[in-house]
Amino acid sequence: MVMNAASRAPYLLSLALAAATLCGPSPLAAQTSANPPAQDAKPETHITPEQAKQLFSSVDTILQFASSDTKLAIKSKVKRRLTTRDEVEKYLVDKMKDDKDAKRMERSEIVLKKFGLLDESFHLQPFLVSLLKEQIAGYYDAKTKTVNLLDWIDPEQQKPVLAHELTHALQDQRLNLDKWEDSGTEEDISRNVAEDNHFIELDEQDTAREAVLEGQAMAVLIDYSLKPAGQSILTNPDLIKQRADEQGADSDSPVLSRAPLLLQESLLFPYREGLKFEVDMLTDKGPEGAFAGVLDHPPSSSYEIMNPRAYERNVTVPVLKIPDIHPLLDADYAPYDIGVMGQIDVRILSELFGGQEMAAALAPAWDGGIYYAAQKKKAADKNSTASIGLLYLSQWKSERAAQAFAKMYAEELDKQFSGVSRDSSQESDTTEQVYQTNEGPVLITTAGRMVFVSESFDLQLARKLELLMTNVQKGNTAGQVIAALPASGERDSLTAPLTHFLAESGMMRAALPSR
Repeated sequence: MVMNAASRAPYLLSLALAAATLCGPSPLAAQTSANPPAQDAKPETHITPEQAKQLFSSVDTILQFASSDTKLAIKSKVKRRLTTRDEVEKYLVDKMKDDKDAKRMERSEIVLKKFGLLDESFHLQPFLVSLLKEQIAGYYDAKTKTVNLLDWIDPEQQKPVLAHELTHALQDQRLNLDKWEDSGTEEDISRNVAEDNHFIELDEQDTAREAVLEGQAMAVLIDYSLKPAGQSILTNPDLIKQRADEQGADSDSPVLSRAPLLLQESLLFPYREGLKFEVDMLTDKGPEGAFAGVLDHPPSSSYEIMNPRAYERNVTVPVLKIPDIHPLLDADYAPYDIGVMGQIDVRILSELFGGQEMAAALAPAWDGGIYYAAQKKKAADKNSTASIGLLYLSQWKSERAAQAFAKMYAEELDKQFSGVSRDSSQESDTTEQVYQTNEGPVLITTAGRMVFVSESFDLQLARKLELLMTNVQKGNTAGQVIAALPASGERDSLTAPLTHFLAESGMMRAALPSR
């Protein structure tokens, strides 16, 4: 991982492929597991000054390999320093307290709980601290142009990791990653339609670029590991993509094994999908096109990351529209969050609600989606999901898929609320389902290929919002101000704040393809 400017969380990485296969769980991971460390456990060792000297000297050799593998030019020497576990962990914890991305992720936690993707009692930030501490290993600092080496990991085991990190150094020398990655906005709440669109466009771009950076760095790490056998990714690209899909399956991380599905999938997305994207680019375009070519003309959406050939063909991604709903809401509600409900979001939600078979059927049938969250101005507890009203409009490739999704969503409302009961007496026709819950009514409406969901808004208001949002998709604007919203992304897609934060906070063993 590459650590960005001061506004970014530190880019930390785990033991990567070498650590995962050669040294097993880190000492810190052992301490955080359910079982206490054995009494005869060996104390953590540190590399000797001579080993440190040899490791420092290997940086230039590995940088040359990364440059040859990527065809990215070496424009300057990469600085290097030896750091301790305590220094890395302290920096991580400090950044989690102050970082802009961490604050945005904290805001999104309530919305994730409202959707049922996290339990109401789950505390996200302390869990993430434990998870990241478990697998910290090192980082490339784009601000100081320095690769940080670790004083507690055997030098030979750090070398594949260096191949990954020095790829970030080469990317940085070509692009200036501080500027390239950071779309940069100080505000974290949009208050009108124009700002809604602005936020989503910027953050969708960031998500795609994050996957590009990590996919390229993973590709170099794999090529470096395969080089002694005279092989590379192109020796068997299909096998590499298969291994990418197996990421996390045999993780030895006790904290990650306890993580919700949402967290596991958010962690893996940039590495798994980014690597598969890069494998296809290497196959189709060769090293120059796959590295410099993609950096110079990057994908702008996560849809393109997940569908590399669509990126190559410049396929237009699905687009939904949102009318100006602020006049209906702003008297009693404050804008809280808006975003795309992307294909990865649908896959996670469908797997959590309906299982892997349901996710495999519904995710490819997704054809766009958007959500909007508003907070009651007079809410007694603004840290609770009860303070949030939620709108979610999804579009599907067929009416059958839309009906299947609506059915699944309704059947799993008890994952989001308590006291759920069907209230057929309130349903205006057969297209509606109305439920009463402990947080107010839920309206689910199926209209052709679209499914509209309103949670916690009163039914009269919910129906007005549904008409506005569905009519806009049909071209009936009725004089409303409209913003076009990319329907393919992760940030500001539902899971994107978490995905983005994890990707910028560190690369973990579970994110690496197994051998």
